[in-house]
Amino acid sequence: MRTTKLFTKAALLSLGLALSGSAFAVKTLHVGTWLPPTNPQNAVVWPTWAKWVEEATEGRVKVEIEHDLGHPKTMFQLVEDGVVDAGFSYHGYVPGRFQLTEIAELPGLGVGAEAGSVALWRIYNKYFMDAGEFEGLTLLGMFCHGPGYIQSIDPITSFDQIKGKKIRIGGGVQSELGKRMGVTAVSAPAPKVYEMMQQGVIDGAFLPMGEQKTLRLNEVARNVTMLPGGMYLGTFSMFISPYFLDQLEPRDRKAIMSVSGEKLSALAGRAWDGIDAEGLKAAEDAGVNLIRVKKGDPMAKNFQKLIEGMDEQWIEKVSDRDSDARQALKELRTVAREYQREHQE
Repeated sequence: MRTTKLFTKAALLSLGLALSGSAFAVKTLHVGTWLPPTNPQNAVVWPTWAKWVEEATEGRVKVEIEHDLGHPKTMFQLVEDGVVDAGFSYHGYVPGRFQLTEIAELPGLGVGAEAGSVALWRIYNKYFMDAGEFEGLTLLGMFCHGPGYIQSIDPITSFDQIKGKKIRIGGGVQSELGKRMGVTAVSAPAPKVYEMMQQGVIDGAFLPMGEQKTLRLNEVARNVTMLPGGMYLGTFSMFISPYFLDQLEPRDRKAIMSVSGEKLSALAGRAWDGIDAEGLKAAEDAGVNLIRVKKGDPMAKNFQKLIEGMDEQWIEKVSDRDSDARQALKELRTVAREYQREHQE
């Protein structure tokens, strides 16, 4: 009897230690963000991915979102330095580093954010992953925001009216578009646009429709010039520290990546398409002047002339990257348009 009791106590103690060790082994994955909580990345994408991660790892990895981490251009460095374990940012905020990602920003793609995001993920992985743009990081996903428009204080119905105007530019392909339009480019992260426009620091901004709601631009940008298909898409990446991944058990590394990649990219694009629809409704409800330019209109024709040669200019710019950029661009547009037809039209 005494031996049996001792054995039972030992077994219970062993079980308690095992449970304690299991609880202690839970890893917290800190995700950094810089956009407001109302943005779809923070309201939908990261919380959904966090749930996927916790389910896939059976609770061994817990995700916490850290807000207000400063300028988005610092996010890459914050993750590389281990200040946070994962994050996301807009490629255009880091001039010179990310040039291959501009493949999905070029005018003429004519799709929404989800189709653009899936195409970007597939093509970047196929053609560009070894180019070293994300050295020191592990990619979780890539995505696009929706079509970019001109959001302004005064109406813009021709490119003559935008020449010399102070326009917030987000970088990337937007910079080239602003240069060709003859605007006075002002560099600033999107969350600063409301304040800058309210104070008269800028006359307008290149941004997707969703910001009419998420940044409350319907209060200050009372005019939106909507060129057919938009002027460009903006590209982002979501990334994680490879050092954080190395600390995990192999099964948990595999689990995290299994709920990332194209699945996460599509989720992000879908969320940004959703906020564009909400932004359009918010603009309409607020009485914003929506200047819907049609394909045959003079402004649309002038835009086509304005963007002539941009494809070739980008192909030449990345010619030193040891990749077939021309074929990649052709394939990206095919993939994006086919995805749009199959999933969203």
